[in-house]
Amino acid sequence: MFAIVEIAGLQYKVEQDQKLFVNRLKGDKGGKVSFDKVLLTVNGSTTIGAPAVSGITVDAEILDHVKADKVIIFKKKRRKGYEKKNGHRQSLTQIVITGITGFDNKKEKKAAAPKAKKAAATEPAATETQNSESAE
Repeated sequence: MFAIVEIAGLQYKVEQDQKLFVNRLKGDKGGKVSFDKVLLTVNGSTTIGAPAVSGITVDAEILDHVKADKVIIFKKKRRKGYEKKNGHRQSLTQIVITGITGFDNKKEKKAAAPKAKKAAATEPAATETQNSESAE
């Protein structure tokens, strides 16, 4: 069982008890967060949202707030004496997925109703042709 969820503008494939790093979230260490923008779920059958699956939430716990490795940005223009060095460290939050809730195990059979209408529509046409043959 897994879900694709949107967290802070990015999409992640998550499963229960999975640890992952996401962009900095509000909340303290040990706090609980819940994400309700679930785009897809797979639990025996696949459910695709348009744009999100309603009634499904992904619960997580904040483990730590950390910074990623430094990324060096170096700009240079040759023969001009222009050099600029800059760095950036992204703020991240480490979370663990505690559960995916809201699954309904009842499967609805919506396709059964249209089949009955098709069968009812073909029967009158068949009886009309039989009546026209017996009239001749």
